[in-house]
Amino acid sequence: MHRVLTQTPPLAMEDLAEAGRLDALDRFDVIDTPREEAFDRITRLIRNIFDVPIAIVSMIDGHRQWYKAYEGLENREVSRDETFCKYTLQDRSPLVVPDARDDARFAQNPMVTAGPQIRFYAGVPLRTNDGHNIGTVCAIGFEPRSFSQREIAILSDLAALAMDELELRQLASVDPLTGALSRRAFKEQAATALALAQRHKHGLACIAFDLDHFKSINDNHGHAIGDKVLAAAAEACRSQLRGTDIFGRLGGEEFALILPHTDRAHMGGVAEKVREAIERIAIRNDGAAVPVTSSFGLAALDARTGDIDALLANADAALYEAKAGGRNRCVAWRPPSDAPAGPRRRVLKAGRILFNDRRSSIDCTVRTLGEDGAGLDVTSSIGVPETFSLQIRSDAFETRCRVVGQAERHLEVEFC
Repeated sequence: MHRVLTQTPPLAMEDLAEAGRLDALDRFDVIDTPREEAFDRITRLIRNIFDVPIAIVSMIDGHRQWYKAYEGLENREVSRDETFCKYTLQDRSPLVVPDARDDARFAQNPMVTAGPQIRFYAGVPLRTNDGHNIGTVCAIGFEPRSFSQREIAILSDLAALAMDELELRQLASVDPLTGALSRRAFKEQAATALALAQRHKHGLACIAFDLDHFKSINDNHGHAIGDKVLAAAAEACRSQLRGTDIFGRLGGEEFALILPHTDRAHMGGVAEKVREAIERIAIRNDGAAVPVTSSFGLAALDARTGDIDALLANADAALYEAKAGGRNRCVAWRPPSDAPAGPRRRVLKAGRILFNDRRSSIDCTVRTLGEDGAGLDVTSSIGVPETFSLQIRSDAFETRCRVVGQAERHLEVEFC
């Protein structure tokens, strides 16, 4: 790990507990994955059983509450600082707030004082078998109300069903919408291909790509059209691949490829063919064309890349550079400076961005980490300075950083 440049505060028990909680969340590999009917069904049940306008099945990482399933909301995530569920996460029992305006913890919360003006909240933690709370199931209303022990028991049963579904989804191997491998199955097959490439010393490349402005497609044309776009993009991709290539869906609109026997010189040609095939997709909605483009990050296996997570992290970093550069393009990964780059690994750690002489801070989730830099997820990259200190309290780690790549909710930084 990079040397600590500033003395970090003493490690507290809550930092260790948070690190263990995030490790448990990471094992489920669920953050930023597509909506699934099994979880949507749970939120519909919550709304119908309790007659509430908002129902959520959520996961909470280092800086945000992310909704795996939701009814009655437009956004798919909210800052962890603003969410009621951060209190549910800290407890081992359900949390009921009959009237948020009468509760000192929530009376000044912007979701109470402004839109959507929440008054009632009931939440149950999603608890793993080893005792970690990784998220919540909750019912939310705009009017004060009571919540009986019977209702708490029903909501707890629905939370247990959500945990059962999380366990079951780890067994799935194919994404039903696109026919691509599931995230877990892709990583398993990719790890095998990488091990063979290392053993027999042949080339291997990784391509990560996602669909540009996919949220706008869903917002402007509806989720049914969005699903058609995803399925068509997957088919366009498959049309350009060999039988030995590995194709998976990693997130909502994010896909990845592993190309065995492919080196750095040839991976760009494959990526361009897939990009052009996706750009040719012809989908119409009420007579209007739905434009579809995609951005690509490419990374080749080299001596510094130890495992599939490191290779994916490099491709991810290049993908963010492609998006920051205007989208609808392919970018190959390169070290952030002329110095030799160490391997990145995918992680899920709570971090904090410190600036303004440490008087200001922004919570973040560290998604990739190496000796020379990191990839950080933030609620918004607006207002983040070019240089700052990154603190990871669970690792007793702090160092100065410089932003080298930036997207709406992601930063690529090098340590300085």
